[in-house]
This record gives sequence, C-alpha cells and structure tokens, in this order.
Amino acid sequence: MKAAVYNNKVLAAYLEKTQEGEYLFEYDQAYLKDPESTAISLTLPKSAKPYQSKVLFPFFFGLLSEGVNKLTQCKLLKIDEEDHFSLLLKTAARDTIGAITVKEISE
Repeated sequence: MKAAVYNNKVLAAYLEKTQEGEYLFEYDQAYLKDPESTAISLTLPKSAKPYQSKVLFPFFFGLLSEGVNKLTQCKLLKIDEEDHFSLLLKTAARDTIGAITVKEISE
C-alpha cells in the first residue's frame, strides 16, 4: 500500500507499507528542491535518503484517533484496530488537524 503525503495541499512525500510490513517514507524530488518547502515533521527532516521503520512513523501515528473515536472509525470502516496504516489512509485524506493530509495511491 502506498500513499501521497501533502503539506498544505502540495505534494511533499510518499509513504509506503511494503509486503514485508516495513514502512518507507521518501520526500518528493520537486518538494526537496524547493527552498521554500519545509519538513513535514521535526522527526522527518528533508532528506534525499528514504526513511525506513518497522513501525508506522510516530508522526503519522499521531494523526490517528484514539479511544472511542478510533474504535468507532474501525468498526464503521471495517478495519482491524491494529492496522494503523489502513486507518491512516481512510481517515487522513481530509479534515485533519494541521497542514498534513495523506491520500492513498491506487495501484
């Protein structure tokens, strides 16, 4: 599964969950070259080198609902409560708090 990450509606990066369950985050080349663009997070500074993690990056995990809201979303969307990436893709495409949105890329 793969997603496009937008910062104030500008394509900033790509986020992917591989078949092996690893997470990859990579800035878009045009975004990297723009001197006016900023990192989407202090924990993910602008870099040409992709970031890798065995767990969903904390910045993106922080965009997810918690408690009863999370349970309600998972039930309505028929998503396993532990499938954080699918929940992110289904809930962070619009109406997020802040400038970052995450939109699933259909393959």
